[in-house]
Amino acid sequence: MDIISIMKIAFKSLARNKTRTFLTMLGIIIGVGAVITMIAIGQGATKVVNDQISSMGTNVIMVISNTSNTQSRARQAAGSGNLLDEGDVKAIQETIDGVLYVSPVYSTYGQLKYGSNNWRGSIAGADVDYFLIRDLSLEEGQYFYPSEVESGAKVCVIGKTVADNLFLGEDPVGKTMRIRHIPFTVKGVLKSKGASSMGMDQDDIVIAPYTTTVSRLIGQRWRFMTIMVSAVSKEKIPMVQEDIMNLLLTRHNGTTRDDFIVRSQTDIAEAANTVSKTLTVLLASIAGISLLVGGIGIMNIMLVSVTERIKEIGIRMAVGASKRDVLLQFIIEAITISLIGGLIGIIMGWSLAVILGQTMNWSISVTPWSILLAVGFSCAVGIFFGWYPARKAANLNLIDALRYE
Repeated sequence: MDIISIMKIAFKSLARNKTRTFLTMLGIIIGVGAVITMIAIGQGATKVVNDQISSMGTNVIMVISNTSNTQSRARQAAGSGNLLDEGDVKAIQETIDGVLYVSPVYSTYGQLKYGSNNWRGSIAGADVDYFLIRDLSLEEGQYFYPSEVESGAKVCVIGKTVADNLFLGEDPVGKTMRIRHIPFTVKGVLKSKGASSMGMDQDDIVIAPYTTTVSRLIGQRWRFMTIMVSAVSKEKIPMVQEDIMNLLLTRHNGTTRDDFIVRSQTDIAEAANTVSKTLTVLLASIAGISLLVGGIGIMNIMLVSVTERIKEIGIRMAVGASKRDVLLQFIIEAITISLIGGLIGIIMGWSLAVILGQTMNWSISVTPWSILLAVGFSCAVGIFFGWYPARKAANLNLIDALRYE
């Protein structure tokens, strides 16, 4: 018999028991649908994390004191407050090849006030290069100038969240707001950047000259500085990281590599992606158990089908069907169940992923490889679990099969 005839016989056999065929497919449908949905959620989460890390800026490197290190804590407790100083910023800018921009950043929180409106927000004291490092664009107004940093001017640029909650629809540019009761003139409003990879609102920020922030808002003793650096290219980042570490060790006698953290955007992205991939694999593996259960269901039903059709198999073999023909017929039936179940599962999983994305406001990403994986796995399940029943049917003794009641 040719393959087309065998397929027709297999399809007719499945069509005779539509309810049983569908129930057999159900495990595959649920399994494939679950795999597609879980992978879509995992891939969407990875994309969100990468987008948020990219929003940090271009080729960013962060340099901070390692406060978890015992030696660092001892020095800070003695009153230094920070191992880094503004001389390090200047040295990084002037001596390290591959550095495009560099800025100190002093972070604090404070009460913000405009008229009778109050808001507690995050305050960053930075240099003008900070806007370039973080790729911060203006919605309106302008940035503060280098001369205003040098003079310690009481000016600032605010994020969209601060503007919306403090000025309540008024144009903030040119207005005077108070930060811890100190008047600051708003020079500009930043375009919205949304939440960070840690879930923090990046628009809830006031950026002022670091000189003003240190002298007016923080003071000398408890200040803690982060140095933000932008490398000229992604390829230069590892070299710049190593050069910065060596420079800090040279400038600060008695320190070790454990005293400083020099971390790049790439490092953070790789760590986040590792976590996301692990979760995606875990979720897909859990969903894959449904496919395994569905495969066992196929094998059980096919074994029952072989038992029910022993006499039919005997008649076919008597009129000329070979063992190969019988084997192919039952394998095709198993693959058909798996393949159709897989296709329905893809549609169901895709639809569920879209519904979850819209109702839960999640980022969903259904990739072609996840679809191919699900279809391929469902076919493999059909072949694997259909082989034993098919082999059993093909090895039936002709005389015993014809005499079976």
